Amino acid sequence: MKAEGDQQGSQPGSGMFTHALLKLRASPFVGRVKNALRRLARLGTEGYRTDIQRRLVVMNLISYLIVLTTLGYSVQNYFMGYEKYAPVIYLNLAVFFVALLVPWSHRFSDIAGGLIIIVTEYIALFLFTAFLGHESGLHLQYFVAAAATFVVFGVERWKLIVPLVLLAIALHVLAWYMFPEGSALIDAPEHVLRDLYLQAAITTGILIAATVYYAFSLAEAAKAETDALLRSILPDSIVERIKKHPGRAIADSHDHAAILFTDISGFVALARELGPERIVALLNEIVSEFDALAEVHGVEKIKTIGDAYMAAAGIPVPVDNPSERLARLAIDMQKVIARLRERTGIELTMRVGLASGPVMAGVIGTRKFTYDVWGDAVNLAARLENKSRPGAILVCPGCQRDLAHAFRLESHGVIEIKGVGEQETWFLIEEHARSDDGSREIKSTRSLH
Repeated sequence: MKAEGDQQGSQPGSGMFTHALLKLRASPFVGRVKNALRRLARLGTEGYRTDIQRRLVVMNLISYLIVLTTLGYSVQNYFMGYEKYAPVIYLNLAVFFVALLVPWSHRFSDIAGGLIIIVTEYIALFLFTAFLGHESGLHLQYFVAAAATFVVFGVERWKLIVPLVLLAIALHVLAWYMFPEGSALIDAPEHVLRDLYLQAAITTGILIAATVYYAFSLAEAAKAETDALLRSILPDSIVERIKKHPGRAIADSHDHAAILFTDISGFVALARELGPERIVALLNEIVSEFDALAEVHGVEKIKTIGDAYMAAAGIPVPVDNPSERLARLAIDMQKVIARLRERTGIELTMRVGLASGPVMAGVIGTRKFTYDVWGDAVNLAARLENKSRPGAILVCPGCQRDLAHAFRLESHGVIEIKGVGEQETWFLIEEHARSDDGSREIKSTRSLH
């Protein structure tokens, strides 16, 4: 009971501590400190690409860490005995001032700061080992410097990195043989050397682990960004095939697919009236809503060309009812246009063409590649969109057969279609609602009107 009472009694205190911590984090002072630290981390990085900026920020943080540690070592060595450790104190202060130059050096080159850090550390570690001998373990930190070259210069500069790594190993071995026990320029007590070695070993292990972790985290972040970018351009199943078989051509035939084209009526005149900023904002809103609807209805957005929008169902993954999916999408798209017209007062109307049949699809290009679709159904859908009326959805005979059981359609008669000839067409009006017994009713909850 006492333990339970103690536990209950500790809860208010814990809540008060959490509240105080949250209040402190939200205070203006903490906000100003965070902003100041961000500015310090980003000094000199303006004007570089995002990936280079990220590397320069890490370089700045390394230089600040060197500044803090060398200043701390200088103070420590001063109290250990200024007269004996004066050379070490001055060497630490020299490294301190050189490290302060790193953010300033970025204005010359994105590798200038890295060269300053590496060259300074290589020279300083050799001199530290000369002053205190290899028993101090300070030469172990050459391995940290070797690992750091990959972070500060980037893996792509391997021609610079490889010689620097080999130089670090050579300096480590050279320092070991040149400054054995008893040859140090400063006669430091055994306990001091023991503490220095322990400190150097721990620091080396931690910094190498941190460097490796950072490198892997960058690789994972880059992989995630690339994957997300690919999936924003290509269908998920196509991305998986590219990752599984890189370099292999992606080309497929689909016997039963449906294609949808939309086009905003009078868009050129509308663009002149609204101006670039308003028309781009309007288009972005329309396409964003269409993209969301495409995901809801399980269809694949293929591309946009200006104010035209193309989508497909049944590719790259076959489905049982591609025409029905695109029909529902088309009706919802027209509702989006009607809603925007009512809200903005802009005379927005859209024509839609819908066709079904066999198509071919594949990844086109090597740099700015796209997933594209071609075939008679694609051409027919584009022609039907052009022959449709503003606010209407015109479908081909194949779609009419696929949709007749679930949708109400009105005949548009036989029309001449370029490249196809005379063909009967229908306007898609609405989807029949289902009754409780599963049969179709004429009354619809999904309609253009």
